[in-house]
Amino acid sequence: MSPAVKYTLGRIGLFLLVLLPLWPLDMDLLLKLMIAILASAGLSFFLLRGWREEIAQRLAGAAERRKAEKERLRSALAGDDSDGPDDSAPRD
Repeated sequence: MSPAVKYTLGRIGLFLLVLLPLWPLDMDLLLKLMIAILASAGLSFFLLRGWREEIAQRLAGAAERRKAEKERLRSALAGDDSDGPDDSAPRD
């Protein structure tokens, strides 16, 4: 499962875990939702750190791959491509 999906489901789960005990209380619905959002955000900062770091690593890896591919394409367009066929060889 994707780290982003795990993290999103974890955030939703934390929100519901905080909201459910507040539900029977005699409070305004908006106040209950605001408390649940703030409390679940604070809890997720500590409890979901591993999944958040996993997302960051995956994004950093993707950015590095894109950067390497971009450099490879730039060198190929500039004629510095060493991976391609040898241009000095005679063509038939």
